[in-house]
Amino acid sequence: MTGRAVTLRLKRSFLVGLSLATILSGCDMAPRYNPTKLKLPAQWEGQNHGVLQPGQPADDAIRPDWWTMLGDPQLNQLEEQAMRLNPSLQAQAEAFMQARDVAMEAKSHLYPQVNGAASGEKYKGSRHRLWRGAGSAGPVYMSSEQYSGTATWEPDFWSAIRNKVRMAKQGTQAEAAAYALARLSLQAELASDYVTLRGLDAQDAVYRDSIRYYQTAVQVTKMRLAGAIAPGMDVSRAETQLYTTQAQETEVRSQRDVMEHAIAVLVNQAPASFHIAPVTRLGFAEAQPPVALPSTLLERRPDIAEAERRMAQANRAIGVSRAAFYPHITFNAMTGFMDNGFDLASLSNSMYQFGVQALLPLFQGGLRRAELQRNWSQYREQEDLYRSTVLDAFQEVEDNLTRTSRLKTEAQQQSSAVDAALHTQTMTMALYTGGLTNYLDVVVAQVAALNARIALVQVQTRAVDARVELIRALGGGWSRAELPQSDKIMPFHPLQYGNLRHAAPLGGISTQTDPAASDLTSGSANMRQPLDTSGAHR
Repeated sequence: MTGRAVTLRLKRSFLVGLSLATILSGCDMAPRYNPTKLKLPAQWEGQNHGVLQPGQPADDAIRPDWWTMLGDPQLNQLEEQAMRLNPSLQAQAEAFMQARDVAMEAKSHLYPQVNGAASGEKYKGSRHRLWRGAGSAGPVYMSSEQYSGTATWEPDFWSAIRNKVRMAKQGTQAEAAAYALARLSLQAELASDYVTLRGLDAQDAVYRDSIRYYQTAVQVTKMRLAGAIAPGMDVSRAETQLYTTQAQETEVRSQRDVMEHAIAVLVNQAPASFHIAPVTRLGFAEAQPPVALPSTLLERRPDIAEAERRMAQANRAIGVSRAAFYPHITFNAMTGFMDNGFDLASLSNSMYQFGVQALLPLFQGGLRRAELQRNWSQYREQEDLYRSTVLDAFQEVEDNLTRTSRLKTEAQQQSSAVDAALHTQTMTMALYTGGLTNYLDVVVAQVAALNARIALVQVQTRAVDARVELIRALGGGWSRAELPQSDKIMPFHPLQYGNLRHAAPLGGISTQTDPAASDLTSGSANMRQPLDTSGAHR
């Protein structure tokens, strides 16, 4: 057979093998992904209370900076600072970056793995070694220098590698959803803590106002005691009420300090260098968040998106397990030069090796079947967790719709109670001053008025917090469209060797650290002055 015929035969064999590999590489062992279609309610039960109405297609989206709906400039500043500097959020961004790198690692196995090697060695043998006769002129020294290149490639006949890549990409999308959930949780926690702090400010103002009133009452009882028109018991009762209220105010201040410390940590500040000046009233806007239809909640909640991506990832794992039942084929080749000197690049000193290896599992005691069955179970587990996440999301929305509605009504009722209690307190004190009643009636009226005022502030605070929690339950302006697209997940190109410290931002997630993050003492100077809240409160 001529050399030309041999060459044509080799080319034909190569083309046949390549065609076969291409055909086999289209075999996807993963089952078709058909997530469970959930039957959802047409509307929210909480809307029946008449406070909130379904949003229309043009206005059913909450803004990403949803906290601005509360109308507090200081909260806006704190939220912006937390989004830039919070260390937990930045750590979650790094977890997303690592997931992208895992996807790149998985994809690398689709390419041939090429390596280069070079070595140089020199040996000396013993002149009296075994079988070296006396007077032998054989060499004692020997040197060996070589350089070579190796290549291995695993054709992905059963899509095992590609399914691992898809799993890694879906895992990356799940991490992106986890980042969005962490960001939303941070935003909501900061807003809730800030609302609580302002509620404590309002309670403190009520206590201080009551303390001034009780100090006057003590003076009145002392003057009446001095005039012998009231018993000393009235003074002790008035002082008891005063001191008890002072102790309650101290407790509120303690709670405020702890809440301020929590806010400091959220905005990346050391509590010792952080302070928010107190105000005297709650001044949040009354705007209500738009509420979309229940069916859109699946597209707005990052935790639901994460659960769905985990389910898709488990589906691909089944394909990887199925592929393990088929032959595992690897191609390898090596070529290079070897000589006992540096005259390597001559054809006579060349060497090469190539081959193919196929490994087929014949009997492994049920190992592969157990793995496949486990992956099917894991898929069903993720499916159950997905449904559980959806149910939890619906509960959170319904709970906070109800809270928002009921607390608004409760605040109106409690406001009427405050008006009545203050009126009673004023009349009772006037009667006591005129000698027409005893001081016990005054104390009862004072306790009732103070409790009613504190209860009103607490209800108003809870009502604002319910709006915050409702926005969080609705997804906080996030959309599933923000998940990174599958074809853009890879952090770099296979031939890229520079700029590897930070990948380009993707899906609004960046791992670039703000230089201000290392300064835990600044950023709060402009928070030490109280805001002008005149006209902004009830």
